[in-house]
Amino acid sequence: MDQLHVKGGKPLSGETYISGAKNAVLPILAAALLADGKMTIRNVPHLGDVTTTVKLLRQMGVGVTVDDKLSLDVDARTLEHCFAPYEVVKTMRTSILVLGPLIARYGRAKVSLPGGCAIGVRPVDMHLESLRAMGADIKIDLGYINASVKGRLHGAHLALNNITVTGTENLMMAATLADGTTVIENAAREPEVVDLANCLIAMGAEIEGHGTSKITIHGKKRLEGCEFSVLPDRIETGTFLTAAAMTRGNITVRNARADLLDTVLCKLQDAGAHIDVDGDRIKLDMRGERPKGVSVTTAPYPAFPTDMQAQFTSLSTIADGDSTITETVFENRFMHIQEMQRMGADISVSGNTALIKGAEKLKGAHVMATDLRASASLILAGLVATGDTVVNRVYHIDRGYECIEEKLTKLGATIRRVSGGEALEQ
Repeated sequence: MDQLHVKGGKPLSGETYISGAKNAVLPILAAALLADGKMTIRNVPHLGDVTTTVKLLRQMGVGVTVDDKLSLDVDARTLEHCFAPYEVVKTMRTSILVLGPLIARYGRAKVSLPGGCAIGVRPVDMHLESLRAMGADIKIDLGYINASVKGRLHGAHLALNNITVTGTENLMMAATLADGTTVIENAAREPEVVDLANCLIAMGAEIEGHGTSKITIHGKKRLEGCEFSVLPDRIETGTFLTAAAMTRGNITVRNARADLLDTVLCKLQDAGAHIDVDGDRIKLDMRGERPKGVSVTTAPYPAFPTDMQAQFTSLSTIADGDSTITETVFENRFMHIQEMQRMGADISVSGNTALIKGAEKLKGAHVMATDLRASASLILAGLVATGDTVVNRVYHIDRGYECIEEKLTKLGATIRRVSGGEALEQ
């Protein structure tokens, strides 16, 4: 099993390029199942989760061609099976996103209940209840969702009990081919949901209100293929900017969307960062200063993103002053804290709140990544620690960050990947 070895102490400097958004490209790949024609998806990041999704589509018989220019051609007209097996779905929760498109276009689906990062309970009940309200017959048997519909799904008024990103996406996709109008109340407002809606509109869907808590979809009989470019990854952007702030560095990120990162950029400024935005470039300069302690509370967009919580926890461990980190989205997303404590971090947890006393330095240690964003936070901690930090289970990081060690190396970090066999010899 691969490891990442990080030697801390160097401020990051230079420029890096932000890849396409993981959380946008995955639902857009699922949306290709709705198209009666070829989809060309551009700005596709090379990630483990993208590879898994492509594998799933190909197992269904969907034609997927990978271009060396960060694009994929997807043609669902060759689909043979409406089946998403456990062996694939268990590694990635967003595989559930094929459910809505399969029922809407093909009238049937057999999809394994999902797996993925163990950061909390994320039930799919709202997906299933809402699809039933649209006319789907759904049964759970031996860990599989068996769904079918006679004719077409029908429009419905769907009031979600809780804000759910994948639920909003699944239902929005299903509604595009339903008979009549569907209204989704308490819909997720995340930029990735908006990107999916924009892709569906490019395919011929009629959607209103995306980006608000009320989305209206007027169903069509068919959707066409299209070309679509995925938006930049706001979480990757925030991760690199936070790394620069922690190391007292000065970096510029290109192909970024500052308008999607308002809360993160404000918190970085509170921590002492000087930030300039010029088009698709964001420059962060700490001017050699140690970051100040800041407090954050996660919540659905447009509030502070839960996917940046671990990185800000890492920043807080070496900040000047105390910080409070409150996690309101997932109940089990503090697993990185125990690993940071191994590096000397002064953190105490009470319920869903972490109290952090900033220290001048962390100490390098062997740590274990428990999920995708925890992986990033431990790498960031390693960048400011004395000595060497060894991050294990780096397959998590490969799910959501494209070539992270290469990008960090170009910014001046000392970081290298050690293969399984070599790691055992250390």
